[in-house]
Amino acid sequence: MTHAIRIHAPGGPEAFRWDEVEVPSPAAGEAVIRHTAIGVNFIDVYHRTGLYPLPVMPAVIGMEGAGIIEAVGPGVTEVAPGDRVAYACAPTGAYAERRVVPAAQMVKIPDGIADVTAAAMMLKGMTAQYLLHDTAPVRAGDHVLVHAAAGGVGLLLCQWAKHLGCTVIGTVGSDEKAELARAHGCDHAIVYTREKFADRVKEITGGKGCRVIYDGIGRDTFEGSLDALALTGRLVCYGQASGPIAPVNLSVLSAKSASISRPVMFHFTGTRADLERVSGSLFDVVAKGAVRIEAPRGYALRDAAAAHRDLEGRRTTGALVLMP
Repeated sequence: MTHAIRIHAPGGPEAFRWDEVEVPSPAAGEAVIRHTAIGVNFIDVYHRTGLYPLPVMPAVIGMEGAGIIEAVGPGVTEVAPGDRVAYACAPTGAYAERRVVPAAQMVKIPDGIADVTAAAMMLKGMTAQYLLHDTAPVRAGDHVLVHAAAGGVGLLLCQWAKHLGCTVIGTVGSDEKAELARAHGCDHAIVYTREKFADRVKEITGGKGCRVIYDGIGRDTFEGSLDALALTGRLVCYGQASGPIAPVNLSVLSAKSASISRPVMFHFTGTRADLERVSGSLFDVVAKGAVRIEAPRGYALRDAAAAHRDLEGRRTTGALVLMP
């Protein structure tokens, strides 16, 4: 037996329960991982609240972790017992001391990267990779807007876009977060609580707007983001921390010949080849020092409710991890 954080029905952080669970023997193509660190992401909130419904209750949420392989099922060649590995994939189940994971969805952690760092970077870092390279590729000289620039994905997007030669504009909620964003590649940090970000973007860009906007906030920033887009610009709505975006009349895009996308990371890492390409690109920029992963804020696994309260209350910067 092992322990896991489970929900028996959708709800607030108080819905979490510290339950004993069984870990089955790995079937063909599966491996058992003993977690050493578990990533916390906003998609976990969506699963906990029922915004993204889970098929069966009770359920263990969480989609990102790092640890040691304890056993593998028949036919597994990607990992072996004793390997240090990390993953960010479906199905949910990461909020546990041990679990079974599809072996093809795990990658070995390179030497020089700690388990806790890997758990903090996989989902957010691979998200930054596919946003910048696949969904709306940026070019040197582009003006790029990153919402929630001091958040887990935002800090990585700012650094990586700067590394690619962009002028990076970020929105943040406080002067403290503005300082953090600037320390991670953000050229212009806009404190949205006291100024309209679309107006500041136009001022910074000489009225042109940004060619690409990466928006993980959703409802609260959507209209302003459309206003801040340049002609033929691309708005990438990769999250909805403030709530779902209302239905869009596509004719509003014609004024700027703009386009909107709503990508999902797992469509960009669904094959082994794509997973290795995306994760390898992430490991490469981290190893080179072009993107640095700050020490994440840690919580005990059984204190997952506190982590969720802090995350939803926007009281955090960077990544959060749970420690079994």
